[in-house]
Amino acid sequence: MFVIAGATGNTGSVVANTLLAQGKPVTVLVRDAQKAESWRRKGAQVTAASLEDGHALAAAFAGAEGVYLLIPPNFKAADALGYGSRVGEALAAAVKTSGVPHVVLLSSVGAQHAQGTGPIRSLHHAESVLWPTAKNLTLIRAAYFLQNWAGGVDGVRNQGVLHNFLTPERKIPMVSTADIGKIAAECLTDPARGRRVVELAGPEDYSPQDIAQTFAAALGKPVKLETHPLDAVIPTFTALGFSQDVARLFREMIEGINSGHVAYEGKAATFRRGNVTASETINQLLGLSAATRSGGG
Repeated sequence: MFVIAGATGNTGSVVANTLLAQGKPVTVLVRDAQKAESWRRKGAQVTAASLEDGHALAAAFAGAEGVYLLIPPNFKAADALGYGSRVGEALAAAVKTSGVPHVVLLSSVGAQHAQGTGPIRSLHHAESVLWPTAKNLTLIRAAYFLQNWAGGVDGVRNQGVLHNFLTPERKIPMVSTADIGKIAAECLTDPARGRRVVELAGPEDYSPQDIAQTFAAALGKPVKLETHPLDAVIPTFTALGFSQDVARLFREMIEGINSGHVAYEGKAATFRRGNVTASETINQLLGLSAATRSGGG
């Protein structure tokens, strides 16, 4: 049996669906079991547990062959690192108590660093507390999510402008959440022996300018990339409903990406590329089907 956290999210749902398609027994962790009927219909077991509750998590992990873990975002947290620390500590305590033989953690590029990475610092902490408690541990250090560009959809649709804080022409690794989920499922069924780091990117690297051009191709109209200074990050994010603390951390992360501090560690890590392109992801974000793009019905 495999236990999947975040099954209602972008990566956890792919992990759970992939394993169910293979006929594997799956338990999904949700906050409210009454809202998980769709998973029951697919054949999954459902367990309600908060990722901040180590005791409930330990009970859910008991007898599992492997677990997929993550730290869900909490964009309104007044103390985002404190929240991340509580989740990481609860996960580690549950792993230790349950004795689950293999853990796959969704981590991030740059998680090898303790400072200068914004919200990724919570994943650095989670890695550090899981390492001594997990019998076998796979860390999936994923690149910048292609789905992060979803926030630009309204701007490119309505004004033909993609707003951006990253260095415009600098290519960086990006990856679809679909690739993350598929490779996480693969790692669960092929357990690590000891500690394994998988550095994960999409099929090619992209610059923000590449992304703007991809939006333009999908929409069939010009899209201008408008890059804003870092000082605009906090007011922009707080206007979108993020807490001041979360916005501050995102500014730190973006600065780290632009400086090259948020980058892969290399060394003994395994580097892998997924298959989902920026074009496929952006067309999905725009809600455009392949048939529509090719002129079909």
